[in-house]
Amino acid sequence: MTSSLVEAQKIFGTSSTVAVARYLVGMYLEHRLPDGSKLGGWIVDCEAYLGPEDEAAHSYGMRQTPRVRAMYQEPGTIYLYQMHTHLILNMVTQPAGQPQGVMIRGLEPDPASLAQMSGNRGGKTGAAISDGPGKLIEALGVTPDFYGQSIFSSDLHICPEKKRQPRKILELPRIGIPNKGKWTQLPLRFVCEGNPYVTKQKKADVAADHGWQ
Repeated sequence: MTSSLVEAQKIFGTSSTVAVARYLVGMYLEHRLPDGSKLGGWIVDCEAYLGPEDEAAHSYGMRQTPRVRAMYQEPGTIYLYQMHTHLILNMVTQPAGQPQGVMIRGLEPDPASLAQMSGNRGGKTGAAISDGPGKLIEALGVTPDFYGQSIFSSDLHICPEKKRQPRKILELPRIGIPNKGKWTQLPLRFVCEGNPYVTKQKKADVAADHGWQ
């Protein structure tokens, strides 16, 4: 295990969920396919969910159902759930029994993965390949089998050694959280400013360098 991956594990287990979400902006996410090839890209948009007190979280009120059991496992556990036929990826951020996590919303494809990720999306091009949580999962070819596995050691994993540094991280309200009181407007979404793969990014706000240092 690399020193950067050991450090990532420490961050997940000891930092706040908000801090982990900020840390994940620029993180490289990789899927090793059964044939040994790899698809990957950089996280540019993610949202923090603060568990029992967060009215928008699946674990609000310490809710425990078969669907959310992974949220109660150790830091780095993969929590996948289905919404409108799309899989959504979450990573558990706190010690076992504290069901908080980060949802991955947008991913900038690695140029080496672009063609296959586009093909996985039915030939979509540009930001439409992976500027949404369901889109990026389809582009990466991720299946429900990863539920409950580790984002540190499974074939779907983060690669801290490939992490990029965003020039500026914006803090925004989460998307699609209506009628949840203060939780609708709290700035629990973290994005790489100027990156085209940020969900609902305006073309006029896209930077030539995609917002990287």
